[in-house]
Amino acid sequence: MSKILIVEDDIQLAEIIGRWLTNEHHVVELVDDGKDALSRLKLYAYELVILDWQLPSMEGIEILSEFRAAGGKTPILMLTGKRSVEEKMRGLDSGADDYLTKPFHGKELTARVRALLRRPANVMDNVLKVGDIELDTQTYKAQRGGADLKLVPKEFALLQFLMRHPGRYFTAGKLLSEVWPSESEASTDALTTCLKRLRRKLDPEGQESVIKNVHGMGYALIVENKQD
Repeated sequence: MSKILIVEDDIQLAEIIGRWLTNEHHVVELVDDGKDALSRLKLYAYELVILDWQLPSMEGIEILSEFRAAGGKTPILMLTGKRSVEEKMRGLDSGADDYLTKPFHGKELTARVRALLRRPANVMDNVLKVGDIELDTQTYKAQRGGADLKLVPKEFALLQFLMRHPGRYFTAGKLLSEVWPSESEASTDALTTCLKRLRRKLDPEGQESVIKNVHGMGYALIVENKQD
């Protein structure tokens, strides 16, 4: 599960792409204006950006160049109706990681997204293990001690993030920014409710939770390795 920004002024197409990626269990945000997209890239972190070439107020190629010049490393998949080799070269030379010409099939787009997210610099192993907790980011299955955990998407995303950084404490604000859409109205109450549900499913009855909460520090996943 990754947070993906779609920058496309064709609202119908953007919504279709959004549905495809949501079905792949990603958190999706839509923007239809170039300057708004660049502002969002400066404020928020994403695992992938799908960027149209022709946009109102600022072209995608300009956004790409400025983002890379500022040190932005997020993988970017360019969408465009431009078909010439020269235009493709311009996009790739400006820092695009991949290039998809319109019209395209949903299966091709989602396959390219998966390929970009699999790159070593951007994504770790598909199967995460922390103590006796195991999570498969491709099949969206989670287990503890070999028993299946029936997690809803937000619980899965929250556990995945904590498992990516075991032992590290994160504030409620940081967890909200990673798991919920950037401009979501979700509050700390939503996070607290999600954590309570996750703990009930994750922790054996009568045992202390592996999701710790320290005042002033936030939340962390801490699993002790038991020795035989």
